[in-house]
Amino acid sequence: MHRSRFIHALFLVCALGGGLAASVAIGSAATGATTTTTATTAVAPPSNKSLPSISGNPKDGNVLSANTGGWSGSPTSYAYAWERCDNAGGGCAANAGANSNRYTVTSADVGHRLRVVVTASNAGGSGMATSGATGVVSSTGNAPSNTKAPFLTGASQYGATLRVDKGSWSGTGPISYDYTWQRCDTSGSNNCITYIAHQPGATTYQLGTADLGHTVRVEVQATNSRGSSYAFTAASAVIAGAPTLVAVGNVSLPDQLVIDKVAFSPSPVTSRSQPIEARFHVSDAHGLAVQGALVYALGLPYGWTYNAGEQATDSTGWATIEIRPTPNMPLRRGDLVLFVRARKPGDNLLAGVSARRLVQVPIR
Repeated sequence: MHRSRFIHALFLVCALGGGLAASVAIGSAATGATTTTTATTAVAPPSNKSLPSISGNPKDGNVLSANTGGWSGSPTSYAYAWERCDNAGGGCAANAGANSNRYTVTSADVGHRLRVVVTASNAGGSGMATSGATGVVSSTGNAPSNTKAPFLTGASQYGATLRVDKGSWSGTGPISYDYTWQRCDTSGSNNCITYIAHQPGATTYQLGTADLGHTVRVEVQATNSRGSSYAFTAASAVIAGAPTLVAVGNVSLPDQLVIDKVAFSPSPVTSRSQPIEARFHVSDAHGLAVQGALVYALGLPYGWTYNAGEQATDSTGWATIEIRPTPNMPLRRGDLVLFVRARKPGDNLLAGVSARRLVQVPIR
């Protein structure tokens, strides 16, 4: 009797075959007890069969939707991670917080491409696949357009300051502005030379000697996220007014300062107790007196005179420096040599438009 039940159980196992889930009760021939065994098949994780895709117009403010693509393994859930790429579709990086199947395009995405990484999961694990990138994200609105021409104010006179008004512009904000100042011939529209290029804050310009006999105009360039456009001011009148004095701030390379005149009192020097009044005249390369240049004088050999501070040239181009002899200066026939330097405030001591000269005053 026990033997027949055992053979019947073996027959059931063979009939079911290996690898299929089945429960089989097998009796022990010796004791009559039964044992239950179970066979299972593992679930494979999802595998991508067709890539995810993105639907919607990649434009600032629009909503894009992620399509999961095709998967084997009957996924039970999907996760999404949106990425921002460069305008060629490379250099992609996670877009923090963008983890839904829908994504609202922001102004930070303008000029970039977007893609989405989809993760499909089931009981056996998960698989990932990445969509292709969208087109380059564009912004809403319009590029700047000039609706009222920019214009200049101020006298067309040497030493005067011209100011540019940008005029009026339409277009999506914010709009930034650059100003390019140009020096032109007397017609105001030909042979223009750019000399202050693309400086956002350069809305003023002080006319100098190089502008005499020329006209001046400004190109205003307006830029926003949609593009840029530009407009010119009308040219100024021909710059007039031959000057006799120039401010040191208007002297710039390749022009240089020149120490063109010197005067000493007393001359010759006959006493160590009497200060020497040293006067130095500074002009520019055009022979115009320069106001505001800083002049420094140092006696040589060292130790013959006390150090004196820099002095600025006055409205006639002269600077006066008091040179005081020390007890070391000999009172014999010879010369006191002075190293003299003139410079523009803010320039390096021995660079920029600075000038240097050795002069001497006789000693008796």
